[in-house]
Amino acid sequence: MHRYGWTLALLTLASPALADTTLRVMSFNIWGGGVNESKGIEETVAAIRAAGADIVGLQETRAETDPCEADSCPPAGPSAAPAIAAALGWHVHDQVAQNGALWANAVISRHPIGAVSANDLGVEIDVEGRKVWLFNIHHDDEPYQPYQLLGIEYGPAPFIKTEAEAQDYASRTRGPAMELLAADMAAAQDAAAIFVTGDFNEPSGHDWTEAAVTAGLHPVKVDWPTVKRLEDQGFVDTYRGVHPDPVAKPAFTWTPRYDETATDDHPDRIDFVFAKGTGLQVKDAAIVGEDGPRSDIKVMPWPSDHRAVVAEVTF
Repeated sequence: MHRYGWTLALLTLASPALADTTLRVMSFNIWGGGVNESKGIEETVAAIRAAGADIVGLQETRAETDPCEADSCPPAGPSAAPAIAAALGWHVHDQVAQNGALWANAVISRHPIGAVSANDLGVEIDVEGRKVWLFNIHHDDEPYQPYQLLGIEYGPAPFIKTEAEAQDYASRTRGPAMELLAADMAAAQDAAAIFVTGDFNEPSGHDWTEAAVTAGLHPVKVDWPTVKRLEDQGFVDTYRGVHPDPVAKPAFTWTPRYDETATDDHPDRIDFVFAKGTGLQVKDAAIVGEDGPRSDIKVMPWPSDHRAVVAEVTF
């Protein structure tokens, strides 16, 4: 008995500790991958390469219909994701399910993609022998609470004034999709790391703070419920983990195609990379966009009506 136990102890001591795995995970609303402006995928591919990403959650891989209205804008035409993945020499999974958490989504990865979750929101990825799950979502943008608070017409939604009203409308608008996500994430319980990427069409309470209101960035303080729901489950908002001050780094991802002083839109951070895992650390995070003050990684020409987010983590 003692001899057997001693042998096991020696084997345990002799086994090398697992090295950290480093990943760069990107969320990128590609606005049709160029087709909305009658372009190819080349600019989108260049942006992904510039970000140094290993895995990307893509949203809006298909074209917008014409007209694209607040309450009706189904995707049209083929997905650009397979061609983007092929240009990078990567793997691809087009998320083809039709539900409230998807709008022409796809996951592309330099690492092999395996199992798919029940509602098609997530994929298992083999990263150097470690199991990682990435869930990639696109939330509904109507009603859009920043517009409701600012009196900007967008669909039939009424205007509102308070934090409580904004939270209520946000929960009703995106709550059902978050239930689908919660169900799918049960598949990832034994993963080394879990990521959630997406165009949330809802800001973060880390941005709509009293300090940001005083600085004139947002109209009222709001602790937005969708981001909070993920954080309550242990996920880290990677960008704010590295850049915690929303006044110094507003990190607007919506939209590089609009004047920030315009009264019929509102600049905001609605694109995210969330991460969770035992021992996971966020090493870096950046906004990827056009040559301008809002981008940490600058790429020209910039192909989308969103800036992207990339985060580097170790686990």
